[in-house]
Amino acid sequence: MSANSPGSRALTLLSKNRVAFLATVAGLAGLAVGELGLTPKSASDLFPPAYAQMLQRPNGFADIVDKVKPAVVSVKVQMNAGGNTRRFNQDRPQSGTPFDDFFRRRFGEGGQLFGEQRGTPFDDFFRRFGEGQPFGQPDGDGFRHQQFRQFATAQGSGFFISADGYAVTNNHVVDGAQRVEITTDDGKTYTARVVGTDPRSDLALIKVDARNDFPFAHLADRSPRIGDWVLAVGNPFGLGGTVTAGIVSARGRNIGAGPYDDFIQIDAAVNRGNSGGPTFDMDGNVIGVNTAIFSPSGGNVGIAFDIPTDTVKSVVAQLRDSGFVTRGWIGVQIQPVTADIAESLGMKGTNGALVAEPQAGSPAAKAGILSGDVITAVNGQAVKDAGDLAKQIGAMSPGSPVKLTLWRKGEEKGVSVTLGELPKDREARAAAPGSGPSGADVSKFGMTVAPAGQVAGSGSEGVVVTQVDPNGLAAEHGLKSGDVILEVGGKKVATATEVRDAIGDAQKDGKRAVLIRLKSDDVMKFVAIPIAHA
Repeated sequence: MSANSPGSRALTLLSKNRVAFLATVAGLAGLAVGELGLTPKSASDLFPPAYAQMLQRPNGFADIVDKVKPAVVSVKVQMNAGGNTRRFNQDRPQSGTPFDDFFRRRFGEGGQLFGEQRGTPFDDFFRRFGEGQPFGQPDGDGFRHQQFRQFATAQGSGFFISADGYAVTNNHVVDGAQRVEITTDDGKTYTARVVGTDPRSDLALIKVDARNDFPFAHLADRSPRIGDWVLAVGNPFGLGGTVTAGIVSARGRNIGAGPYDDFIQIDAAVNRGNSGGPTFDMDGNVIGVNTAIFSPSGGNVGIAFDIPTDTVKSVVAQLRDSGFVTRGWIGVQIQPVTADIAESLGMKGTNGALVAEPQAGSPAAKAGILSGDVITAVNGQAVKDAGDLAKQIGAMSPGSPVKLTLWRKGEEKGVSVTLGELPKDREARAAAPGSGPSGADVSKFGMTVAPAGQVAGSGSEGVVVTQVDPNGLAAEHGLKSGDVILEVGGKKVATATEVRDAIGDAQKDGKRAVLIRLKSDDVMKFVAIPIAHA
């Protein structure tokens, strides 16, 4: 088709008309807002596609980066590592992190914290000088290699929260530190001291005493929404001052790190060395602290986890005041309420935390809380699940009076408890939901049991599961040989006959499932097993 053909002129005219139309729409949108006195909402109603795109299309993050980047620091830690020869580009050279079990259990060995170093971009280079000898010790070629047999260095990120030098980072970045140095965005290096750490939240507070005019970041006062833009700034692979962008992917993530999990998931690229660095919203406020990644390969795959700022605020305040964190404690072993458990207890839903066992001498035991109670509210605030209860109680101060709402034997009951202090040698444990000699057959469940007194090491109470049919109901719901059944349907049992009778009573009462209280691997828990067709 020639340039002067009718078809060509028609296409040109069409293109010109389209451009003119779009320009007119954009102009009218501006006129609607600026000169016709319309509100942004009414203008968006008049020109929804054009106006929405005009407002929502990002124009870059440079202005926000200029504002927040000076508050972010690179953290370098020297620690006594014994014979450890791993080197830089890692958050933490020691093996073992609060997240290891989670990642091994769910994702295999690839999942890791920032910095569980299994190879760096520089490994091939260092292998030229011998494994484990990156720098320092004299070698046959006269090059001086240094073997890190006494000290190792780790790198992470952090950010100032005040002009006088207080900065936040991760506990796993500075854990075991002999010396801490921070490098600011302008390239200056300062020595920092560790004010306090909190392993349970994986937060740490450090302090630089050199100046009182450091640029600092503000912690956000509101929680981000899923889909909000965010910026992560940090020191990945030792490359300080790195900025990446993404969105909030999810909130309230429980990754198995501990009883207080409440992570923000983001898809901004974060890698080893980003630990302790901030994630900013579009107002330049910190919405979370980068803590963990899921990565089969060791690098970013778009799934990272942040500690939310409401946790950061409460923990940092205590670290600044006293150097350590105290948490409220009621002293109960808890587990989730499954649908089967809820049905067996006569509950309409699965909200709440089931008390598997109150600890002897604990505030819960003193207040009269019993095994089988379901804690449904704390000071009138509903409890979603076992993890939510741990977070609510852990956020309160020891000595605080608390009103707990319980579900007990088909009705609600209020109990007042004065919180104790979470013992430093204890970690709140939540049992998984349903996770010798010959004995009497309990065929309804597909297992064989014997009185506990007849099985060495099983105590004197209850019956011991001696055999389990792998295709039976017991196996399906997580029971195994060696478990000690203490109660069936709320009744203590000591023989197989009592187990069978308790099941029969539950069936007569119209129950579709029977609740079993048992001790498995020294952990008390409840398991609900369907009995309608047992």
